[in-house]
Amino acid sequence: MTNLHDTWRLGDLTVNRLGLGAMRLTGMPWDEKPKSREDAITVLRRAIELGVNHIDTASFYFTPTRSANELIATALQPYPEDLVITTKVGAGRSRDGEFSFARPDQLRGQVEENIRQLGLDHLDVVNLRWGAAMGKEPGSVAEHFGALAELREAGLIRHLGISNVVADQLTEARSIAPVVCVQNRYGLTDREDDALLDLCGELGIAFVPFFAVTTSIPGAAPGPVRGEAEVAKVAAAHDATPAQVRLAWTLHRGAHVLAIPGTGDPGHLAENVAAGGLRLSEAELALLDGVGRG
Repeated sequence: MTNLHDTWRLGDLTVNRLGLGAMRLTGMPWDEKPKSREDAITVLRRAIELGVNHIDTASFYFTPTRSANELIATALQPYPEDLVITTKVGAGRSRDGEFSFARPDQLRGQVEENIRQLGLDHLDVVNLRWGAAMGKEPGSVAEHFGALAELREAGLIRHLGISNVVADQLTEARSIAPVVCVQNRYGLTDREDDALLDLCGELGIAFVPFFAVTTSIPGAAPGPVRGEAEVAKVAAAHDATPAQVRLAWTLHRGAHVLAIPGTGDPGHLAENVAAGGLRLSEAELALLDGVGRG
């Protein structure tokens, strides 16, 4: 069985398999009021204390009064030597929150924006975020990924990943430059990318799900909410929360699977990190797998 405290390598960078997603640090558009800046900084510093050394962020993670990148820079500089910060480009947001998608010639500006906001001289890992705001899109990624490969050769980026893609797009990207991770929406009841997850394992590429827990919240992500009774049964057996069970199931999917649950709440952070130590039995995994494939 997978050891949930194992590490994985993103190129030459070693990360613990349970990381932190930064999107929720700023609060979400539907929140009644802005998230506490102090809580966000506490979450970031506490995450490092708990052993998190992989943070996923983007310059388009912001609200009118908060920026995830600025919070990370404020809370964690000087950065720990083993901290890996992963960012995304390709997507962008206007100040009124509307998403847009960059042309290849605009990617350098997005990379440099992340570098400035984070106070770095280069980015550890940059994912090309492909497709629509929600859902995948067909088409060639070659021109966009090629532009990022040039920035990697220029020293602005250490490693490249790709997000919100199908297998053929991953294959195309790999023909241009090494790919260290794929970041797609995936979770217990969001299993469209089972085959892609397996392919990444065969290729030695990290598979990094987003919305692994959010898919269990009605209205928070596309698709129905299923399996609440089964998840609750497993949670009760381990004195755990349903979110912890969903995270543990995600990590059990393979040694190459990394989790990046997001939160702006110190209590939820501790629960998420603790989920990395939750061991599910073969019977429990079979029960949960049945829900996901239903």
